Amino acid sequence: MKKILIVEDDEMIASELFSLLKNSDYEPLVLKNFKESYQEIMELNPDLILLDIHIPYVNGELLLQKIRKNSNIPVIMVTSQNSEADELLSMMYGADDYITKPYNPNILLLRIANIFKRMGENEEMVYHDVMIDKEHGILKRGKTEVFLTKNEMIMFSYLVNHQKKIVTRDELMTALWNSDFYINDNALTVNMSRLRAKLKEIGYENVIETRKGYGYILE
Repeated sequence: MKKILIVEDDEMIASELFSLLKNSDYEPLVLKNFKESYQEIMELNPDLILLDIHIPYVNGELLLQKIRKNSNIPVIMVTSQNSEADELLSMMYGADDYITKPYNPNILLLRIANIFKRMGENEEMVYHDVMIDKEHGILKRGKTEVFLTKNEMIMFSYLVNHQKKIVTRDELMTALWNSDFYINDNALTVNMSRLRAKLKEIGYENVIETRKGYGYILE
């Protein structure tokens, strides 16, 4: 049973989420110690985190940034603000998805299910001399390793599977979200920028070419 950690300081909302997840055959956990939120998250080691942006002691986006330094736990950011800036920051810091309150419970469950579905696709892959560890979200080249978020790994795996062929933005967004209904074009651009930066860290700079009006091609 997948463990989902609820990081939400509104007790009523946390209780509603707890019931929703429990009734959907997940094992819900609720973060209690906001003062030591990062430490408690690492100790609980959940399979997914529902992280509210506005929590006590630390901004949720900064907490996400700290989590991403050491972990690829999938994170869905939850906020009461319909702010494009919040969404972009969340994606830049490594969120796997983003949802605004008040949200439709069925949509939230669908997004959770889609993330777990993507996590289950763990076949071994290589790109030139780079080993692709999909299960742990790691690219390895010699002694150098970089961590990818779930979205970055999905995008890179798709590009590798279609190497030297043009991949459209629509194809990548469908691979990411499994639906053309919940797509944000800005989020795709942010994820692509982060992926390129991480490939540069292991010596592969400018290997993802933008074909204007078409999409991307991985050399």
